[in-house]
Amino acid sequence: MIDQMVQAARSGRQNIAEGSRAAATSSQTELRLVNVARSSLEELLLDYEDYLRQRRLTLWTANCPEAQAVRNVANQCTGDLSDEQRYALYVEWLEHKDPAIRANAMRCLIHQTNYLLDRQISALEARFIEEGGYSERLAAVRLAERNRIKDRTNSTERIPPCPVCGKLMVLRTANKGKNTGKQFWGCSGYPNCNGALNL
Repeated sequence: MIDQMVQAARSGRQNIAEGSRAAATSSQTELRLVNVARSSLEELLLDYEDYLRQRRLTLWTANCPEAQAVRNVANQCTGDLSDEQRYALYVEWLEHKDPAIRANAMRCLIHQTNYLLDRQISALEARFIEEGGYSERLAAVRLAERNRIKDRTNSTERIPPCPVCGKLMVLRTANKGKNTGKQFWGCSGYPNCNGALNL
């Protein structure tokens, strides 16, 4: 059971870190890894609760003074603290001689972590639905470029040759006379060639 709990704790931590690194390239991967972290920590939470129940030890309720004291430590974690400094804030519970206090303190910390992960998952899901991820945006840009090339190729195939000299024609707009404002095909060799076609 100890190995299982260590692996669940490690999986939670590692998947949060890997999800954070994946954020730069794929929102979908980040979301998947954060969900794996959340599941691992939920498994760890159940193991702590099983430990306490099987030994008939007290499980702290959410609003008991002990649980509130552990939760309130987060309010003291302002600014940049090292891992050692953060651990020192919880040391009275995490190194207590009573294993029930240690297990319950861990339950409180896992609940807090899961609450924050739930918020992160919701935000990631909303952002992914609205914007897609990096790989999705890259795919959209790639598709747009393919369509642009295809349109350019198709439009080139539709350009008629000049009936006078045979050069490709260009789309022009008349700026004088009775057809002012209307488009027509004019020879790309203009002014050397005055070939024109109506649209």
